[in-house]
Amino acid sequence: MHATLVKKTKSNYQSINPFDNKLMESYAELDDKQLESAIAIADSAFEEWRKTSFEHREKIVARAAAIMHERAHEFAVPVTLEMGKLIGESEGEVKLSAKVIAYYAKNAKEFLEPHHLKPRTGEAEVVSSPLGVLFGVQPWNFPYYQLARFAAPNIMAGNVVMVKHAGCVPQCAIAFEKLWIDAGAPVGIYTNLLISHEQVNKVIDDPRNKGVALTGSVEAGRSVAARAGQNLKKSTMELGGSDAFIVLEDADLEKTVKWAVWGKMNNMGQCCVAAKRFIVVSAIADAFLEKFQDALEKLHAGDPMDKRTTLGPLSTEGALLKLLSQVESAVTNGATVVMGGKRIDRPGAFMSPTILTDIKKSNPAFKEEFFGPVALFFTVKDEAEAIALANDSEFGLGGSVFTKDVARGKDVASKIETGMMFVNHPTWTTPELPFGGIKNSGYGRELSSMGIQEFVNKKLIRVAPIDSSAA
Repeated sequence: MHATLVKKTKSNYQSINPFDNKLMESYAELDDKQLESAIAIADSAFEEWRKTSFEHREKIVARAAAIMHERAHEFAVPVTLEMGKLIGESEGEVKLSAKVIAYYAKNAKEFLEPHHLKPRTGEAEVVSSPLGVLFGVQPWNFPYYQLARFAAPNIMAGNVVMVKHAGCVPQCAIAFEKLWIDAGAPVGIYTNLLISHEQVNKVIDDPRNKGVALTGSVEAGRSVAARAGQNLKKSTMELGGSDAFIVLEDADLEKTVKWAVWGKMNNMGQCCVAAKRFIVVSAIADAFLEKFQDALEKLHAGDPMDKRTTLGPLSTEGALLKLLSQVESAVTNGATVVMGGKRIDRPGAFMSPTILTDIKKSNPAFKEEFFGPVALFFTVKDEAEAIALANDSEFGLGGSVFTKDVARGKDVASKIETGMMFVNHPTWTTPELPFGGIKNSGYGRELSSMGIQEFVNKKLIRVAPIDSSAA
């Protein structure tokens, strides 16, 4: 398609290439009548889908996974074009999404087997049944993976899903909906909604909708969770993070720095579980910082479609401007720029890798999430101070600790107030590991055997002897 310069439009759904900030395509939103039709189709589809066997669902869901895996590059291209992810990372995301889908196709039946209880008399079991139409509000930073981890378990559980995706990745949203049709799923099992923020409330309020899942900002989480709560509907929230990357004095410095670069710069740092606060014990702080800076300076900005490029653009011009504003505020309030902090002088939404130090607790940066290639660097005297600083955050999503003593690492991990902690590896995701946080990072879990339990009815079925007492 022919790219044109970005221009104002009424649509909230635009494909804008952040490599050159040119508009590729704009998409019309659904009107209220079209939205009503989509909800009705999904509700009708649920009534049939809930009756299907796990074996029937497995064939369709496994086929969706196979299609993604077989056509990984084809699916990856719109990710790179719409939000600037390096093409190799885009292909990796597609393959990860395929693994998530395949994981639930294979394991859902076992995860939802009846759980037999042992009452004093008679028998009892807890059975799982789907709730109905579920609504997801999903972000742009992992345009397929975020959808896969919401859709796959719930579709296998017998639910159907409707999704409002982020406005800057409409091609990815449309491609993921088409995936399910290509895999043989009935219309309405997975529905992409190009709707306004106002229409989000209409979907949440609709009695045919039975649950809400959001991945996004704290502000969006508060709004959507409040609306779901008003309607007495179950919700899960996966919100922001400010993950600590703790380096103890006995860490393997060379390997730890390599993981630090990966943990900070994967997806250009636009990841809820990216390493954001680097907390390093003073004995090795200077050496770590020098090596970390040297490694970041070697990153090469360029076209994210070129596999030789190691530094891509941020997702949008708006994302870049917000990050630059945060850095400026941090410096105004006393932070020191060790490197970077500026826009790269070239077309597109490029920012130089940045390290900030001297961040006092009174600095707004101390509490903020920096969603991009900005590392906050803290020096602490010892392990105890590292734990205290890591926990001094309104967020609680992930985190990591690096040490040659694994037992020590596990002990430190147990003391960090987050939903996930990794030892000798940055926080990351695989289908079999539960994903989610606490505090302002949200509630609920996705992935693993836990993720499929969030939106099913856990019904007790009790058989008691007819002559037994009421007690």
